[in-house]
Amino acid sequence: MEETYLLNYPGVKKKILAGGKGPLPHFPLGTKVIFHFQTLLDNFERTVIDDSRLVGRPAEIFVGKMFKMEIWEPLLTSMRVGEVAEFWCDAVHTGLYPIVSKGMRLIAQGKDPLEGQKHMCGMGNLFHYHSTGFPELDEIMRNPQPLIFIMELLQVRDPLSYHRESWMMEKDEKLQTVPILHMQGNALVRQKQFREAASKYKEAVLLLKTVQSREMPGDVDYINLGRMIVPLELNYCQCMLELEEYYEVIEHTTELLEKHKGNFKATYQRARAHAALCNEDEARRDFATVEKLDPKFKPFVQKELKILGENIRKMHGSVPGTIQNGLKTPNLPE
Repeated sequence: MEETYLLNYPGVKKKILAGGKGPLPHFPLGTKVIFHFQTLLDNFERTVIDDSRLVGRPAEIFVGKMFKMEIWEPLLTSMRVGEVAEFWCDAVHTGLYPIVSKGMRLIAQGKDPLEGQKHMCGMGNLFHYHSTGFPELDEIMRNPQPLIFIMELLQVRDPLSYHRESWMMEKDEKLQTVPILHMQGNALVRQKQFREAASKYKEAVLLLKTVQSREMPGDVDYINLGRMIVPLELNYCQCMLELEEYYEVIEHTTELLEKHKGNFKATYQRARAHAALCNEDEARRDFATVEKLDPKFKPFVQKELKILGENIRKMHGSVPGTIQNGLKTPNLPE
């Protein structure tokens, strides 16, 4: 039996087409809502302009994360799991639908949903461009009008039940996640799972850089965040050394040394990477710096240079290529 009533939003009507299961779910901030939808014109033919089932994958939004079609959040949070409902929405709620639809269509085609957009609000992009590339969406842009959305609520996933992407986290949550990732990386290193450990360190670095990007350069918080990044970067580079990803090590340690001149571990890691690639001049220069930074490390440097010389001689007598640095020094994650 169909039930028609108004939501507590002007210009919205709801009609339940199929009842859902259980009580109305709880929707805290960050809840992932997974659903299928159809979008229809409010005409005699009820022309369908979008259908997620034809794409082969449901849509999803995250509660409280400023989805461009703001009206969809109250629509979906009025539903039970398994419910199918039809919503009539006045033109005041559908102005950004062409931009949203274009983005979802590009994603379905494996393209960048922001393709062709400038950095401005959704309405700004709508006015800046005269065409979305889809005639039916262009018509809605030219003539704002009511739309009908038929939605089926498939899943409601609590924020703690899935891996949250960094863009979904607040600042405090990012900072709380970093030491957890750091410890996970260290545990993976002890198990010699260097690829997996590197991924944990890299994720932690990205979280800190995201937080740092919102601070004023030179401020205390900005500087402290930079200091927190250093040991994670060094641990990442150590994993890359173990995985023989030498160019990656050189790139990251060089960037780190530009900001933190004289960092012993970064210099030593870069020296080892250059030595493994038989970049003789660069390796000798970095090893000399290592010895200056810590004279007690001279015996290790001499052994490294001896191995480097042997590898250079071998390289000249064989096919050029990468030669593994033969010395293994203790490098535990910080």
